[in-house]
Amino acid sequence: MTPPVLVHVPAARWERWVANFGTRHPGTHLAVVDGALVGTSADGSGFEARLPFAASYSGAPEPAAFLAARVLPERWGVLLVRKGGYAVARLAGDTTVASKVGTRHVQGRTKAGGQSQQRFARRRANQAQAAYDAAAEHAHRVWGPGRLVVVAGGDRTAVADVLEDGRLEAETVAPFLDVPDPRRAVLDQAIADAAALQVRVANAPGT
Repeated sequence: MTPPVLVHVPAARWERWVANFGTRHPGTHLAVVDGALVGTSADGSGFEARLPFAASYSGAPEPAAFLAARVLPERWGVLLVRKGGYAVARLAGDTTVASKVGTRHVQGRTKAGGQSQQRFARRRANQAQAAYDAAAEHAHRVWGPGRLVVVAGGDRTAVADVLEDGRLEAETVAPFLDVPDPRRAVLDQAIADAAALQVRVANAPGT
């Protein structure tokens, strides 16, 4: 069995995705296990599908019923942070209400030693902190007051630093998104992935 791979399946493609899996792996059986829709095929392959925002599913073991249980919050957000930049968005269901993408210069590492290296490290740390402070400021402006559910991504330490800002009332939920330096296209894809069905697929060898 190959290691499971996480696939973000958009709602519009979900039922076709399940049908295609059944075609590739005949005899696939569907069941609801621990809040997820699980597919197990005769060849040993399988998948585990979960609703967005770590919501638990307890309905019928059918693709259409599972899809119908996908309900996005009326108010939620996305936060992406890396040393090279940040992106924040506020959404209502599938609609992006407000967003901001920004970059901050953070120097790369140096091979210099001694005091030069220490000064460089302090400068780099200060630049990174300035980037995180800017991300927190824009998250406060874009999200507005009040608590909201947030899907985050990028660098975990950087995200944690931003969310330490006392003005941000964010409840982070899975999945944590692996993204490059945030740009507009990266943010758009992150929003789509956060709203998608989260499917872990494991294929049997040779399938």
